[in-house]
Amino acid sequence: MRGDLSHIVFVRATADHVDPIAGRLRAADVAEVKAAAGLVSREALLSSLDKSDRAFTVMINGVPEIMFGVASLNVLTGLGVPWMLGTDAVTANYRAVLRLSRMMLAGLARGYTVLRNIVHADNRVSVAWLRWLGFRLSEPLPLGRNGALFHVFEKEFGHV
Repeated sequence: MRGDLSHIVFVRATADHVDPIAGRLRAADVAEVKAAAGLVSREALLSSLDKSDRAFTVMINGVPEIMFGVASLNVLTGLGVPWMLGTDAVTANYRAVLRLSRMMLAGLARGYTVLRNIVHADNRVSVAWLRWLGFRLSEPLPLGRNGALFHVFEKEFGHV
């Protein structure tokens, strides 16, 4: 990874970014969307993009590598559902992703009092990253298809 972040650009996510990411999605993300909803990579990205209030693609060296966003679960209570799916560029560029993720989180949280979703218990990189970002994680619960174990993760913000 380069020392600077000039090779990383955030753009508004579009359907054109789905196929380049879906075909190279991290194995842990593939397993997670399958265990959560029985979806394949492309379906998960399109569904997440479609439901999102805000969604972005992280371009690394001009290539779509990570897509993330937030959807409103309950506008009245300020509850948002954050999501992120990416290629192995997530781990290959982990220092940059860590540095940028707090900024990404601040942008996603704008307009919400709480961000909450689930993460596959076997997705160790994502579990560690969520803890690093300050999310509280539940004990693993059988929330997925066929009893797959997931943590509920949540972080409160003091604004709407």
